[in-house]
Amino acid sequence: MISPAYRDPLYRDPSATVAERVRDLLGRMTLPEKVGQVNQRLYGWHAYERTPDGHRLTDTFRDEVSAFGGIGALYGLQRADPWSGVGFADGLDAHDGARMAREVQRHARENTRLGIPVLLVEEMPHGHQALDGTVLPVNLAVGATWDPALYAEAVAGASAELRARGAHLALVSALDVVRDPRWGRTEECFTEDPYLAARMTGALVEGARSSGVGVVLKHFAGQGASVGGRNSAATELGARELHEIHLAAARAGVSAGAAGVMAAYNEFDGVPCVANRYLLTEVLRDRWGFEGIVMADGGAIDRLVRLTGDPVTAGARALDAGCDLSLWDASFARLAEAVDRGLVTEERLDAAVTRVLSLKFRLGLFEDEPAASVDSGALHAGPALKGQAGKGSSGGSDAPGVLAGPGMPADPGDVAGPVDLAGLGERVARASVTLLVHEGDVLPLSPGTRRIAVLGPNADAVAPLLGDYTAPQRPGTGVSVLQGIRAAAAPGTEVTYAEGCALVGDDVSQVDSAAALAAAAEVAVLVLGGSSARSGDTVFDTNGAALAGSGPPSGMTCGEGVDLADLSLPIGQRALLDAVSATGTPVVVVLVQGRPHAVPAPRTSTWALLSAWYPGPRGGRAVADVLFGNAEPRGRLPVSVPRSAAHLPVFYNAKDHRYRGYVDQSAEARHVFGHGLSYTTVEYGAPRLSRRRR
Repeated sequence: MISPAYRDPLYRDPSATVAERVRDLLGRMTLPEKVGQVNQRLYGWHAYERTPDGHRLTDTFRDEVSAFGGIGALYGLQRADPWSGVGFADGLDAHDGARMAREVQRHARENTRLGIPVLLVEEMPHGHQALDGTVLPVNLAVGATWDPALYAEAVAGASAELRARGAHLALVSALDVVRDPRWGRTEECFTEDPYLAARMTGALVEGARSSGVGVVLKHFAGQGASVGGRNSAATELGARELHEIHLAAARAGVSAGAAGVMAAYNEFDGVPCVANRYLLTEVLRDRWGFEGIVMADGGAIDRLVRLTGDPVTAGARALDAGCDLSLWDASFARLAEAVDRGLVTEERLDAAVTRVLSLKFRLGLFEDEPAASVDSGALHAGPALKGQAGKGSSGGSDAPGVLAGPGMPADPGDVAGPVDLAGLGERVARASVTLLVHEGDVLPLSPGTRRIAVLGPNADAVAPLLGDYTAPQRPGTGVSVLQGIRAAAAPGTEVTYAEGCALVGDDVSQVDSAAALAAAAEVAVLVLGGSSARSGDTVFDTNGAALAGSGPPSGMTCGEGVDLADLSLPIGQRALLDAVSATGTPVVVVLVQGRPHAVPAPRTSTWALLSAWYPGPRGGRAVADVLFGNAEPRGRLPVSVPRSAAHLPVFYNAKDHRYRGYVDQSAEARHVFGHGLSYTTVEYGAPRLSRRRR
C-alpha cells in the first residue's frame, strides 16, 4: 500500500516493492535513457582530475551522463595501476575515493531528468585494487588453503573496505577452472577441481554479501579451457565437460546470491560467450532462475564486430543473447539505433534495464539516507527471489532484505573498519604454503642454525609476492622472504644474501658468487619462481592485458596476457639451482609463483621444495614461519604440477581411457592434485577398533 501523503513518483516511494518501483521508473524512461542504463563505457579514472584543492569531476564524465540522461554503471573510479596510469601523485586514496563516489552520485541525481544513481563497480580480485586497498593472496593461494571459511572472512574484510569507499559491486575472478597452467591467468583460478572451486566461490559471495557488497563473478564460462592456454582463445568444450567442470562454480555462486556474472571472451560451440544465448539465457536464467545482471567483459561486445560486420548489430546480438551491461564498449551505446532498425526489440532492452534498475533498488541506491547498516539478504539475485512479495528499501523489498542508503559512506573519512584485514591476509598466506618435497629432514630449520644463505631473484622483493591486478604500494609496504627470514632467525644467526640471477633471461654472471655463499652456509634458501608485477614499462592492450609479444613484458612471467609455452624456470634460475645444489649444502627451494612450474630434482639428497604461490605483501613472514617451524605447512595442491609442458594435460580428473603412458617418460604429474607434506610423522598400520559393540 502506497501512502496517500507520498507525493513523489512511485519509484521514489521506499515503501513500494522493487518490482513496483522498477515498473514505474521504466515507464517514464525514453529510449536514450534506457540505453544509458545498460552502458558502462567510461573508464572510471577519466571521471575525475586532480586540482590544487583535491579532485573534481571531469567534463568527460559530465558529458557521458548528459549524453544519455544518466549512466548505468561506472567502472574503476578508484582503480590504480600501471595500465590506468593512476598512482599516488594523482589518484584517490581511501578518503578521496569515498568523497568522489559521493560527487558522482550527486551529479547523476541532480543533473538528470530522473535522477537515477550510478552503480560503482570496482576490481576486487584479491583485495580492492585501489590506492591503500589491502592486498590479499591470489586465488590459487586461496585454493591451496582448502579453507572456505577463512576465505569468506578475508573477503568480508576486503568488501568492507570497498563498501566504505562508496562502491557497490566487486568484480572477482572465481569461475575459471585450471586446465592448462600455461595460461597467464592461472593465478586467478582457485583450482582444477570443480567442487573446490564451487566451495570457494560460494564463500566469496557469502563473505562479500555480509559486508553489503554485490559480486560479479568472472568469467562465464569455460575460459580456463582455452586452447593451448592462450588468453581469450576459443575452447573445444563439449556440453558435458562444460556443465560438469566449468559451470559448477557459477551454479554455486548463483545459489549463494551473486549479483551478476561477467560474460567471458572465449567461445563456446563457436559462439562468443557475450553473444551466446544458450549460456546467458537458456542455462543461466531459464534453468537456474538467475535474476541478477550479466556484464560483458571489457570490450567483448565490440569484438563481435568481427562476426557481425558493424557495431550496431554487435550490440543487438549481445543484448538479444542476454547481456545487460557493457564494459568499455561503443556498440552498446548504439542500441537505440538497433531498436529503430529492428535488429532487437525494445522489450529485450526493457528486460536488461529492469535487471539493472532492480539491482540498484536492492542495493538502496535510490534512498536519501547514507548507508548506516547492511542487510546482506538484499544482494541475493538467485532463484530464492522468485515469488517473494516484500516491500521496498525501508521495509524490505522483493529480496529478503535491502541495503539502506545510496551506496555511499555517511562520512567520507569513515573508511576504516575494525577487521585486521592485513592480518587475515597473512593467515591465508600461511595456510597456503605447500611443502611438495622433503628429503633429508632439512625442515624445519633448526634454531641452532647459524649460517643461512638466502638467494634468488624473488628473495628480497615484495612486488613478486603480490600478483596481477594490484595497485601501487606505498614505500616500505610488505615483508620480503629475506626480511621474514632475518626477523625469524635466532639472534646471532648470519643471514647472507645474493640475487644470483635475474628473474628472466639467461644471464648467469652472478651464479658463481651466489653459489659461494651457499657453500659457506649451513643451509641455502633459494627463492625462485615468477612475477606478475606490472610496471610503467609494460605495454597494455585496450582491455588492460599485458602485451607479451615475443618475450615477457618488463619482467612479467605470469598475469593476464602473459601465457607461456614452457613451464620450466628461466635459464638463469635453473643455472642458479644447479650450481647451489652442487655445493653439497642442504637446499630449500621456495617457489613464488602464479602457476605451477616444472622443477626437476636438484643434484643433492638433502632438499625441500615449497610453493608459496603469490602470498601477498606479508608473504615473506608467512614463508619464514613455515621454514622455521612456527607454522605447519598446511597447504595442499589445488592444481597438479606437470613434469613439463609436453606432459599436459595432467589435471587429475582427465579421462585417460586406460592410457598406458608415454614410451620415453612417465605421463603422470610430478605432484598430483591434493598433494602436500607436513612436518608431522604419520605411520600406517592395521586398523584397530576403538571400542567393541556389546
